[in-house]
Amino acid sequence: MILGVDVGGTFTDVAGWDGSRLLTSKVATTPDQSAGVVAGARHVATGQLAAFLHGTTVATNALLERTGARTALITSAGFRDVLEIGRQDRPSLYDTFADRPEPLVARHLRFEADERLGPTGEPIRPLRDLATLVEEVAAADPEAVAVALLYGFTAPVHEERIAAALEERLPGVAVATASRVSGEFREYERTATTALNAYLAPATGRYLNRLVAAARQAGLADDVAVMRSSGGLLRAAQAADLPAAVLLSGPAGGVVAAAELGRALGRGRVISFDMGGTSTDVCRIEGGTPEVAYERAVAGHPCRMPAVAVHTVGAGGGSVAWVDPGGALRVGPRSAGALPGPACYGRGGEAATVTDANLAVGRLDPAARLAGSLELQPALAREALRRLAETAGLDPTGAAAGIVAVVEEHMARAVRQVSVEQGADPRDAVLVAFGGAGGLHATALARALGMAGVVVPPHAGVFSALGLLLSPPRADVARSVETAGDRLDAAVAAIGEAARRELADAGEVVTLVDARYAGQSHETTLPYRAGEGRHRLETRFHREHRARNGFAREGDPVEVVTVRGVATGRPALRWDALPPAAPAGEPRRGERTVDGETAQVWWRPALAPGATLTGPAVIEEPQATTYLAAGERAMAHESGALEVDW
Repeated sequence: MILGVDVGGTFTDVAGWDGSRLLTSKVATTPDQSAGVVAGARHVATGQLAAFLHGTTVATNALLERTGARTALITSAGFRDVLEIGRQDRPSLYDTFADRPEPLVARHLRFEADERLGPTGEPIRPLRDLATLVEEVAAADPEAVAVALLYGFTAPVHEERIAAALEERLPGVAVATASRVSGEFREYERTATTALNAYLAPATGRYLNRLVAAARQAGLADDVAVMRSSGGLLRAAQAADLPAAVLLSGPAGGVVAAAELGRALGRGRVISFDMGGTSTDVCRIEGGTPEVAYERAVAGHPCRMPAVAVHTVGAGGGSVAWVDPGGALRVGPRSAGALPGPACYGRGGEAATVTDANLAVGRLDPAARLAGSLELQPALAREALRRLAETAGLDPTGAAAGIVAVVEEHMARAVRQVSVEQGADPRDAVLVAFGGAGGLHATALARALGMAGVVVPPHAGVFSALGLLLSPPRADVARSVETAGDRLDAAVAAIGEAARRELADAGEVVTLVDARYAGQSHETTLPYRAGEGRHRLETRFHREHRARNGFAREGDPVEVVTVRGVATGRPALRWDALPPAAPAGEPRRGERTVDGETAQVWWRPALAPGATLTGPAVIEEPQATTYLAAGERAMAHESGALEVDW
C-alpha cells in the first residue's frame, strides 16, 4: 500500500491505495501533528507501506505563531540591516497603523563578515577574521544560523567557508547558506528566504524526526516523503534541511489532484477550491498545469521558493463569527481549530462558527458524525448563534444566514484574486470544490462569479491526501546568471543537469528562464530549452508579456536574469489507475429543511453514473457534504465526480 496523509488545522486526512482500492479516513488533528498522522495512518494501513507521503503545516504554523528558532544572521559588511530596510515600502499604502512584521532575526543576532565579492564572483576583499566571527556568533547561543553574503549566488566560496567553520564550532546548530537555499539575485529576498529557512529548520527537523521514528516504531515505513510547496515530493531529511521549500506543503496536494481531475474530465481551465476547517485555498490551473509562483510573502516575510500559486483566506468551517465595533457581522480569520472547535463539537467551544451556521440552516445533518466519530450537538450551535444574534441585533436564523453570506463573499473575493485580478476570466473556468466544507458553498461562489460550473471530485473530503498519491518526486533548482552573448544555452543546459543530479530517478527535466525587458524590475517565467535560440525566446516573451500585462514592447531588448530547472519522477499513482465508481446501496435518504426550503437528501456512494439530481438537495458522503440550491443540477460522472451546472 501507498499512503498519503495531509494535516489540516482541524482534521487530518488519509488516503491509501493498495493496487486496486482507494481507502480513506479522517481524524482530528492533534497538537503534535505526528501523533495524528500515525493514528490516521493506522485507520487505513495494517502493515509495511511501499510509500508514506505527507503534507504538513508544521513549518507554516511555526512561522505564523513565531515559534521558530533563535536565529543568527551573517551578512557581508554593511548589510547587517537588510532585513529591516527591505524594499522601503509599506504593507498598506493608506493605513498608517499597519506595520511590517518584526524581522525573524533580532538586530543583536546579526553579524557582519569582513569580505566582499564582485557582481560576477570576483574577489574584492578576502574573507578575514573568520575565527573571531565564529566565536562572536557562538557567544550569542543561536539555535540556527543563516549565512547570506553579497553576490554569494555567483560564487559561494565565502558562504561555504563560514558554514563549515560554524558547523565545526557549533555541532547540532542548523546552518543555512543563501547559495543553497536561494541562488538568485536581489539581496533582500535572498537574505530573507535564508533567514526564514534557518528559523524554521529546528522545529521542522524535530517534527519530521519524530514522525519518521513513530512510523518505524508502528511498522509503517522506514522513511517519509514530504510534499513540496511546488507540487512534488522530497525525502523527509531533505525537507528538514530545506523547510522553506515545504512552507506551503498543505495546500499543494489538493491543487495537484484538482489538476489531474481537470485533465481527466477534459476541463482546460480550472480553479481549485479547498475549504477545510481553518482556511480556504484557491489556485488557478490552466491546461492541466497549476500556476507556480517563484516568490511570495508568507505572513509578511518574503519566501523565494517555487510554490503553487495558492491564495489563502481565513475562511473555513471553524472560522469564528464576531461583531466589529461598527456593528457589522464579520467571519474569521480567527478559527476555533480542532480544539475546542465549533460550538457544535461539544468540546468547550462557545463562539459561533461557519460549521454551526451550516448546521443551523440544515446543510449539515444534525445526526452526522464528523470524521466517523464526532457527534454534532445542534443545541450548542443554536445557543452560540443566539449569543451572537443578541450582539448583532439579529435573530438566530438571521445570524446563521448572515455567517454563510459573509464567508461566501470572503471566498468569492479569493477566487477573483486568482482569476480576474490576474487577467484570467473566471467565466471560462469550472470550480473544483473539495475539503470537508467545499461542496457546501461551491455553487454559490461559482454562480456569483458567472463560472462555467462546479465539479465536486470523488473522495472530496480527503482530496488533498489523494493528491499526495498523485504527486511525483520533484527537485527545483534556480540560479541567477549573466547571459549576455551566447552563454544562455550553456547556462540552461547546466541548470538542467543540476536538477537531474538533485533527483536520482528523474524521468523528466524542464528548464525555464526569468526574462524581462532591459531595465524592468519584474520578470516573466517562460519555458526554454537549450538550442531553441534567442528569436524564439523573445517571441515567446513578447506574447506572454502582452497576455499578462496588456502590452508588449517588441523593439526593446530582452534579458534573461535567472535560469530554472525542474526535475520530476514518476508518481506513485496515476488518475487513470483509479477504478470507476461502484455504487452500492439506496441513494435516497429522505428530506429535510435547508435554508427554509424542503431539500432531498442523497447518499453519494450509492449514486449510479449518469444519475441527475436537482436542487434543493443535499448530497452526503462519509467525509464531506454538497449542497445544491434551487435551479442547480448535478450529474454523477463515471469517475465518481459530480458535475454541477444551472
